[in-house]
Amino acid sequence: MRTVLKTEKLHKVYTLGSLFRRIKINALDDVNLEVVSDQPVIVSLVGESGSGKTTLAKVVLRLVEPSAGSAMVCDHLVAGKGTKPTKREFLTTVQPIFQNPFEAFSSYRTVDSYLERTAIYVNQLSRREAIDAISQALASVGLKYADVKGKYPNQFSGGELQRVSVARALLPHPKIIIADEPVSMIDASLRMNVINLFLALKRDFGTSFLYITHDLATAYYISDYIAVMYRGCIVEFGQARAVLSEPQHPYTKLLLDSIPSTRWKWERKIAESDIETKEYRFTGCKFHNRCPLAQDICRQKRPQVVRLSDGRDVYCHLVQ
Repeated sequence: MRTVLKTEKLHKVYTLGSLFRRIKINALDDVNLEVVSDQPVIVSLVGESGSGKTTLAKVVLRLVEPSAGSAMVCDHLVAGKGTKPTKREFLTTVQPIFQNPFEAFSSYRTVDSYLERTAIYVNQLSRREAIDAISQALASVGLKYADVKGKYPNQFSGGELQRVSVARALLPHPKIIIADEPVSMIDASLRMNVINLFLALKRDFGTSFLYITHDLATAYYISDYIAVMYRGCIVEFGQARAVLSEPQHPYTKLLLDSIPSTRWKWERKIAESDIETKEYRFTGCKFHNRCPLAQDICRQKRPQVVRLSDGRDVYCHLVQ
């Protein structure tokens, strides 16, 4: 058994405003997650915009430093005090796939030059060995090296370029791939191709994924575990089928109720979010101003984790 993903008391604070009117935003507020498995898994982070999903991904990718706490990926400490992995060691453990593939590649460089640099620098291969490795990586995502060689990003469709991004991430043979909204910029007709590709890579290469999305349908289809985030906090975490089949936290229920369906007429029962920064600074449950079940304790005290019989973690005063 190994620790695929673990965050412990993870905080990230941003400061907004002028010198005299500074406001602190707790983008991550005491985030605690742990996934232990001897098999590759797909863990999804779901929630609205501003919930802290991308900030958590950036901390794991070492793009931003946490204000406090630590993060561990595949038994490697990647964020927090005592972080030791070198850049090359880190890149062979974790690789990213970003939301917009056209921003991941410069329009002034050919796409294959990025792949070649990754293979030579990270894998420490000769140029001939690098081309063989690139050909294999591209073949695993349904592309040929001849169709990519010498071409610039604007010569590909969004779906094709995202496949190239996946191939680039596969080159170092990482233990986990962090995929931040990887299908949001792709035509709806092609999204399932990329999702099914992730499942194939998990099966064939033993690669785990941290899949960040607001699309609950794809999260249900692809995930082994799901963590639901709201305003920098985890509100519910557990096996995907349990979380989405029988949600326990009112916010998880709201997310599921917001999915369009022809079987019933949707009626808004929960208040809309107050997008002002005060929600991030609530001392109690950060969802209390939208929750129809909120009580005085919800406004006054942060809920502690409740471990259910199915192993799920729920942060709610009303869950027994």
